Amino acid sequence: MPQTSSNQANNVPSVFRTLEKIRPLYDLTYKILMFVCKVLLVGDILITCWSVAGRYIPFITDPHWSEEVVLTLMVYMTVLSASLAIRKGAHIRMTAFDTYLPEKVIKVLDLLADIAVMALGICLVIYGIRFCNSPLSLRGKYASIPGLSKFWQYLPVPVAGVSMIIFELEQIFQHLERFWLPSERKEVA
Repeated sequence: MPQTSSNQANNVPSVFRTLEKIRPLYDLTYKILMFVCKVLLVGDILITCWSVAGRYIPFITDPHWSEEVVLTLMVYMTVLSASLAIRKGAHIRMTAFDTYLPEKVIKVLDLLADIAVMALGICLVIYGIRFCNSPLSLRGKYASIPGLSKFWQYLPVPVAGVSMIIFELEQIFQHLERFWLPSERKEVA
């Protein structure tokens, strides 16, 4: 029996090394989402500039669809940026008591917080998909673009939920790694 527990202790680092091999997939996902957010921001800025110029410059027409499209792009950018913040640990946290609590308690609380955020991501996926498939989403149309379904306005909710789950899995993995391998902990690049 002691041999088995010794083998398990030796296998724990190899499990983390094996899981570490998927880190490039997380890096690629992060880069893709960051690129998408940059494109959305540039699109937001260009359409807004076009709209403002159309109001004040006589030979430029203000597109009638600009407000709804800008708001839709902003929703996409906002929810996707939230998942990017999870990866970098830049989301809002209550850390007022961290200096007063033992390190192990802080590790457990950080793990519980990330589990709660992952649960939120799961809810976003489940209810976001339900809402995207609802009659309001499928039959509803943009007021200024009647050919475009409201589905596209609600799609960022489940997409953001999936990206939140992906990055929360990485965070939870890192928390567990800190429990097992406190000296070998690596920071996210």
